[in-house]
This record gives sequence, C-alpha cells and structure tokens, in this order.
Amino acid sequence: MTVKKIAPVLLVDEVESCVKFWKERLGFEVAIEVPDGNKIAFVSLQKAGVELMYQSYASVEKDSSFSAQSYAKGPSFLYIEVDSLDDVIAATKGSTVVMPERKTFYGAREIGVKDPAGHVLTFAQFGA
Repeated sequence: MTVKKIAPVLLVDEVESCVKFWKERLGFEVAIEVPDGNKIAFVSLQKAGVELMYQSYASVEKDSSFSAQSYAKGPSFLYIEVDSLDDVIAATKGSTVVMPERKTFYGAREIGVKDPAGHVLTFAQFGA
C-alpha cells in the first residue's frame, strides 16, 4: 500500500469565510466547490501541491448517516510549515493570534492564528 496524499477536511458552520481567508490572505485557489443552494457545502483549496478542504456541518448531515454536530467538540489544529513566517504574519494580520510568535527548542519560529471558523493554524519556519 502506498499513501499518496492526506488532506484535512475541516467541518465548519460556514465555508465562505474560510474560502475568502485562504484565497485572499494565503494565495490558495479553489479546486473543487460544491454548492448547496446559495451557500457552499464543500470546497477543496490548493496551492503548490498542498490541499485543504472545508465542509459545512449541514452538508455532512445531508450526506451521512451520522450527526455532524456530534463531531463539533472543538477546533482542529493544523501545523503548517512555510518558507517565510514574515509573509504569513503579514498575510494574517488582523486574525486572532492564539500563540504569539516564538522560537522553539526544535529550531522553528512559529505563530498560531485562528481561521474564520475557529480552527487553529500554527505556521512554522525552520532555520530562521
């Protein structure tokens, strides 16, 4: 067996604000968008071989036999390695900072921010 890719799917109340965040601030493009009336049910965002997905709780409820709300216990946490933390800091200015910029013992410079849905994104630059 060969694993070719792992892409997180983050469940949210509203997909639209997350799409705007990743497109406008971080330069991602929409690869797949599934509408649900005048809302977005699901989206796949991509940039340079990296993929991230968001799906609304409402669309999970429609597609699945399980209750999506039972999975709404807290935010997800993503650890994202970047080549320039300064660019990330500029791009995410105004976002809620949950972990101020720091230098770690393992050689990373990091900052943690929330996306519009409340998921925690830790950006890290190594060798900085």
